[in-house]
Amino acid sequence: MKNRVGVIDVVAQDAKTGEVLLVMNEPNEWDGSDEQLLALQERFNAYVSFLLDGEMAEAHPELAGKPTRIELRCVHMPDTRTLELLGLIHDQLAFQEIKMEVVVRDTVG
Repeated sequence: MKNRVGVIDVVAQDAKTGEVLLVMNEPNEWDGSDEQLLALQERFNAYVSFLLDGEMAEAHPELAGKPTRIELRCVHMPDTRTLELLGLIHDQLAFQEIKMEVVVRDTVG
């Protein structure tokens, strides 16, 4: 599997809220392994540094300075360990005034 750390899946603007929306797609099942949790933490770190280090402002100057939301879109409900980590990440991001949401999208139907 290709390592996707450091890649922002989608950068968009939420027309309803005006927020900048960074989307992180996770098609795989959650297994709660140390390896998977570390990769998830690294991906969030990459998204946050993209926002805070000025890369996003360079790539999308029209979005600079707008409120930001990171959305983790997954096909499977995260397991307990992953949910705990996501809770910690949510709280860390709140200090940076970045919102975080987890969206579980069942592919059936």
